Amino acid sequence: MPKSAVAQRFRGFLPVVVDVETGGFNAATDALLEIAAVLIDWDDARGWHRTETLAHHVVPFEGARLEESALRFNKIDPYHPFRLAVPEREALSHVFSRVRDVVQAHGCTRAILVGHNPAFDLGFVKAAVERCRLKRNPFHAFSTFDTASLAGVAFGQTVLSRAATAAALEWREEAAHSAIYDAEKTAELFCAIVNMWDSTHESIRPNGSP
Repeated sequence: MPKSAVAQRFRGFLPVVVDVETGGFNAATDALLEIAAVLIDWDDARGWHRTETLAHHVVPFEGARLEESALRFNKIDPYHPFRLAVPEREALSHVFSRVRDVVQAHGCTRAILVGHNPAFDLGFVKAAVERCRLKRNPFHAFSTFDTASLAGVAFGQTVLSRAATAAALEWREEAAHSAIYDAEKTAELFCAIVNMWDSTHESIRPNGSP
């Protein structure tokens, strides 16, 4: 299958922006409570832009630890009846299946996780994969794109809200710390930075020379 502009730009990797909300900081013991994955694409008119958002509220796994400080921070009630949460296996299987389809459609080799301090998000994803014994994780096992580092270089800001503001993106503090909102804003930030870079480096743009 021929490689798309996305595959050509990122050496065969498909960037997928991921954010998780959790019951603490320890991926091995603390609950995964929300996961959102945002797909990005490129075209001549818009450059890099976010497209589809995949998201689930997640049921805490059996024996999961829930720290009160974490729940106060993200304002999640893990057992609220209207959360419509699903088990980890169902949430990850849905996200992974769609990501694999898009990897194949673009002619990429695999997905690479994009996040704001992504080691945290990747750690929780990998811990859930191990608990659920999932065999087909589409994400690279250790490589990531870190928008905190990229924004530090591009705008001199590493906090997501400040970096988004510096990139002239809308930021609503009352909506922050939900997986969907943070993932979508991180995707917009990533696209803004890549578009800014590509605008001054013709040889690396998807429509430039290989």
